[in-house]
Amino acid sequence: MTHQDDVAASLEQLLESLIKMVGRANKNNDNLQNKITEINENMNNQKKRISQLEWIMKGQLKERDWSPIRTYPTHHYTQTPSEIHDHISHF
Repeated sequence: MTHQDDVAASLEQLLESLIKMVGRANKNNDNLQNKITEINENMNNQKKRISQLEWIMKGQLKERDWSPIRTYPTHHYTQTPSEIHDHISHF
C-alpha cells in the first residue's frame, strides 16, 4: 500500500466513525425530545388537575357561604377553672 492508500483508509474509517457518532447523537436527541414531550404532557395534566381541584374548592366555599347552617371551629381542649388557676400560679 502506498502512503496515499493509508491516508484514504484512515479517512474512510474516520468518516465511518463520524457517521456513527452523528447517528448516536440523533438517536439521543430523539430520546430527549420524547422525554420532553412526555414531561410537558404530564405537566399539562397536572395543571388541569390543579384547576379542577381549585374549581371544586371554590364551589365548596360558595356553597358554604350560601348554606343557612354555619359551622364554627371548636376547641378540642378546654381547661377547667382550677386548671387555669394552676397554670397561672406557676408564673
